[in-house]
Amino acid sequence: MSKLIDKSEFLQYINDGDTLLVGGFGLSGTPLTLIDELAASSKKNLTVVSNNLGEEGKGLGKLLVGGNLKKAKGSYFTTNRDAVKAWTDGDLEIELIPQGTLAEAVRCGGAGIGGFYTKTAVGTKLAEGKEEKIIDGEKYILEKAIKGDVSLIKALKADTLGNLIYDHTGRNFNAVMATASKIVIAEVDEIVEAGTFAPVEVQTPHLYVDYIVLGKYVKQGGKYVDPGKEN
Repeated sequence: MSKLIDKSEFLQYINDGDTLLVGGFGLSGTPLTLIDELAASSKKNLTVVSNNLGEEGKGLGKLLVGGNLKKAKGSYFTTNRDAVKAWTDGDLEIELIPQGTLAEAVRCGGAGIGGFYTKTAVGTKLAEGKEEKIIDGEKYILEKAIKGDVSLIKALKADTLGNLIYDHTGRNFNAVMATASKIVIAEVDEIVEAGTFAPVEVQTPHLYVDYIVLGKYVKQGGKYVDPGKEN
């Protein structure tokens, strides 16, 4: 069965109230096509786990202004003023997670590990209500693993089996998020025949990937633009 689907088809795999793991760092490695389709849908009460919420009117920022989100879990939300305003107005729940902790929590979710102890955030408000443990005379807090219902990730290329290769820093959270959800949907720039990649080149094996969507954005001058709109 082919894993390639149209950009509008993936919405059937997302339900109201789902937790979505979304790759990206700023707008680098962000599945912009999938986000556009989701923002234009009627899906609601979604929880997004991502490093940040894009920028004003860009990336995950579109879900925010579209009213699709109930909660955001991540590290840097102040890069988007809309996110700050939504939280201030009580329209968005936010859970702040230190960036390294976020990456490790998602990795644990994909590896079947229930959680881990870390010194990061000990003694701060982020540690309130979390289990504490003394290890070798030092205090640690327990951080639980993070798993999702659906992962929306961005890769540079996929082969027809679903093996993925990322574009430099576009790998960021994408590779680990591809391991930690029940369904994984990858937006890619290009699809090639199986066997094109050498095994050592594959960064996410096809067994993790359920569906592939060919992105509508093209790279110009180091950034992705929608060719259907004036820029």
